[in-house]
Amino acid sequence: MNKEFIEAINELERERGISKEMLIDAIESALVSAYKKNYGTAQNVRVNIDRELGDIDVFMRRDVVEEVFDPFGEVSLEDAQEIDPEYELGDVIEYQVTPRDFGRIAAQTAKQVVVQRIREAERGMVFDEYIGRQGELITGLIQRISNDTIFINMGRTEGILSANEQVRGERYDVNKRIKLYIMDVRRNAKGPQVFLSRSHPGLVKRLFELEVPEIQDGVVEIKNVAREAGSRTKMAVWSEDPNVDPVGSCVGPRGTRVQAVVDELFGEKIDIINWSEDPELLIESALSPAKVEQVILAEEEKSAVVIVPDYQLSLAIGKEGQNVRLAAKLCGWKIDIKSHSQWLAAAEQMEEEDFEDDFVEEEAAETVEE
Repeated sequence: MNKEFIEAINELERERGISKEMLIDAIESALVSAYKKNYGTAQNVRVNIDRELGDIDVFMRRDVVEEVFDPFGEVSLEDAQEIDPEYELGDVIEYQVTPRDFGRIAAQTAKQVVVQRIREAERGMVFDEYIGRQGELITGLIQRISNDTIFINMGRTEGILSANEQVRGERYDVNKRIKLYIMDVRRNAKGPQVFLSRSHPGLVKRLFELEVPEIQDGVVEIKNVAREAGSRTKMAVWSEDPNVDPVGSCVGPRGTRVQAVVDELFGEKIDIINWSEDPELLIESALSPAKVEQVILAEEEKSAVVIVPDYQLSLAIGKEGQNVRLAAKLCGWKIDIKSHSQWLAAAEQMEEEDFEDDFVEEEAAETVEE
């Protein structure tokens, strides 16, 4: 090695942020192993690289001891003091043993270490970049499909879209660009693994942030999103500014904003409602498009009975219970839907049961008096 090599390491430090000192330390450690391997020695050796000139020296190290048990690693105090009377027990003597042809081995070893450290540094930088981007939206290119797993080219690394995070009915073609949600980032021996999603509710939230300036500016806030990917999403929005219609902002002029999100989600239906701190109003809105007659809350159980007109019952429940299921997720309340007729019948039955109980109590009281 030479001064040009040191200059190259300095350049690596400037451009890639790889510490020069850490890199040289790694090369020195690798050269110790290379020396022992190529020269068949078990001696205790140390390699030193001059930080300015790049010169390499190999030193054999021996401990100064009273009695020698290992001639390769120890030297007696008597022999040591023949070299220098200043030596004492516990000191270390170093002899330079640099082979003439060690430069070639050193160059090969240094190159391997540098390449390895560059790869590690790049992986570390990619990990640091994406670990801070969890929950964000990215656009990637579908690179390849292996079984049910889709690999996404994200530029500096490859993302993983597993079968569980895909949406049934969506078509994924190689070389197609697609928007995805960064769900998780993990370290791996081969580099960082970025796990992506198309089914996460956060994807809908990020898409609306992209389309709606009022959300970007913080004027409109997305309070919650409940999603059954590929079928339907319910989203509750709110604004502190009374002059801003949060639902209208998300829908956009002639529905252009919400339609852009629907198109990105391949036709998934999206219901947008106004958020309210009043659970009755929130539940009523969440069951949209069904009309609600009354909401009866049981706050301790955080459950609600919702009464709807008879002709609205199937709409309120939704296909296979989807509408009420999404409404419950959105509000965080357990919701039981009753039609007007069902509620009247239940109320009449309760009145009859109360009447029978009262009658039994009166009969029992009369019997006691007699």
